[in-house]
Amino acid sequence: MRVQVVDHPLVAHKLTQLRRVETPSNRFRELTKELVMLLSYEASETMATEPVEIQTPVTATTGTQLAGPKPLVVPILRAGLGMLDGMTAMIPTAEVGFLGMARDEETLNIITYAERLPDDLTGRHVFVLDPMLATGGTLAEAVRFLKRAGAAKVTCICLLAAPEGIERLRSEVSDLEIELFLGSIDEKLNEKAYIVPGLGDAGDRLYGLAD
Repeated sequence: MRVQVVDHPLVAHKLTQLRRVETPSNRFRELTKELVMLLSYEASETMATEPVEIQTPVTATTGTQLAGPKPLVVPILRAGLGMLDGMTAMIPTAEVGFLGMARDEETLNIITYAERLPDDLTGRHVFVLDPMLATGGTLAEAVRFLKRAGAAKVTCICLLAAPEGIERLRSEVSDLEIELFLGSIDEKLNEKAYIVPGLGDAGDRLYGLAD
């Protein structure tokens, strides 16, 4: 599993503003979009391309275009929806699917309660969006789900991650090709499985429930 922290002044600056408790939800959404655009620029570096012959106003030349099949962007409901605009702004030709996953509080198993994906993901490069990689259970199950559906490559984009989540992901999907692009690896998880220092509940802050 490839783990890449995007070390860039703009990422660090915007992430700091995102962490501030006084940042209102409208600004939180704007910052999330901007951060995802920066992260997705780095995360898309391994996308397949092909040469294409074009005509400029001056002469004929060989350019580069994204190769098929189209990439698929899959936000994990609900908080992943807040990352979708930033990703599609960078890759507007991508298709979009959705996964809704939650943890059963009795069994602690991850349950897929909603799924809207193409029938066949064979050969597809899938970008998974989830703001917080905390325990790693949801993201690990999402990767397994997509791989079972035939995805050729899965690239996960998260704003923050805890070391515990990264290690769980590494151990549970070590046999699968996966990339993980992050804005930061934080210190740890607390007793409530919140990332420390983190930024709180990303879903609540995106949709105004924390204001």
